[in-house]
Amino acid sequence: MVQQKTIKKETKASGTGIHTGQKAQLCFKPAAKDSGINFVRVDLAQRPVVRACIGNVIEESLTLRRTSLGKGSVEIHTVEHLLSALFALGIDNIIVEIDAQEVPALGGSAADFYKILNQAGIVALDGAKKEFIVKEPLGLKEDDTFLLAFPSENFRISYTLSYPELPLNQYFNLVVNEANFLKELAPCKTFCLEMEAEQLRRHGLGQGATEENTILLGKKGVIKGKPTFPDEFARHKVLDLIGDFCLLAPVIKAHIVAVKSGHPTNIRLLQMLEKAKQSLFSSAKEKQPLEYQSIEPPFDIEKIMRILPHRYPFLLVDRILEFEEGRHITGVKNVTINEHFFTGHFPGRPVMPGVLILEAMAQTAGILMLSRAESRGKLAYFMSMDRVKFRKTVLPGDQLILKVDVIRIKSRTIQIRTKALVDEKIVAEAEMMFSLVEK
Repeated sequence: MVQQKTIKKETKASGTGIHTGQKAQLCFKPAAKDSGINFVRVDLAQRPVVRACIGNVIEESLTLRRTSLGKGSVEIHTVEHLLSALFALGIDNIIVEIDAQEVPALGGSAADFYKILNQAGIVALDGAKKEFIVKEPLGLKEDDTFLLAFPSENFRISYTLSYPELPLNQYFNLVVNEANFLKELAPCKTFCLEMEAEQLRRHGLGQGATEENTILLGKKGVIKGKPTFPDEFARHKVLDLIGDFCLLAPVIKAHIVAVKSGHPTNIRLLQMLEKAKQSLFSSAKEKQPLEYQSIEPPFDIEKIMRILPHRYPFLLVDRILEFEEGRHITGVKNVTINEHFFTGHFPGRPVMPGVLILEAMAQTAGILMLSRAESRGKLAYFMSMDRVKFRKTVLPGDQLILKVDVIRIKSRTIQIRTKALVDEKIVAEAEMMFSLVEK
């Protein structure tokens, strides 16, 4: 059991809000198990409490480069950097007293929040952490922005940042844990494009921005501020994303693939996941998380690995959705920007190699063949391929549906017809023949 956590003793922080320019003081206090992260506006009568959860996100504020929480007329703005530090430290229960409407920027990153909270000490509570486990791919796309959640054994984020007008293109990939967060993300400061600065000022925002807490970017590069990393801007987007995902659960098992995603897209995906919480959300006390879909697939990745000899990076089937022994099988391959072959295969415009689409179809056929009792312990080798056609490119973010039907099956050979689909459209098809041999 992974236990819930809070801080050991009370601690404080103070500074200026990056958008409002208001002075604010925070007082962090320990909290009981299952109480969650709660902000208390001590400057207002009745000391109203706003819980950090998706349902309390102020959606109107998302287009203004920040995540804000509210309940009724009570608001707390720019919470994402603090929440990301809480997530990294595993703190899922805490009281945050604040005497203004915006969390202070401090250094413009999560590093100061992490340091202050860590120095207060972290203690375990007698209660299991709640987990959010993504069991089926889910995502959204808006113009050239998309955000996808795939099943994973840990919390991984793969982020692509692109500003063609600057030009600026960065990619960052990270497994989210405390050590990686502290080393790779915590120091990354918030940034603003020169072309956006005037728009923010017109909305009365950015009043507390300084060279110490904000990096200003122009067409020729950094105008003000000092980045810690060459790819700081993609890293900071990952930091923001972690802060937003803290609203979902204190432990997340998912691979998040993001292209040009910001707070609005992040929150919309979280809302989609929240709607599915009856099937995705489980307590760590439970032995098995609930499935996202009602269909119980015959083979998950663990069973696939017991049948096929292939391993990363050459295992190209993630899941089996349909299985009819000796007749038909349907598999899934989730294509992410983090695939090893995208590093060198048209890196400026990544496309999944056609031979690997064929290999994914062949591996799906292999599962169908090798799952038979008489074939267990054997290997399936290619004998021939015929009628091979590629009809459409396969891109990062696509989900390959791999359908295999048996044409003819004998004791030592099998002939199959297979096709791969994306969004119900055929992207590749072929007829294949395999030979079964002893290991």
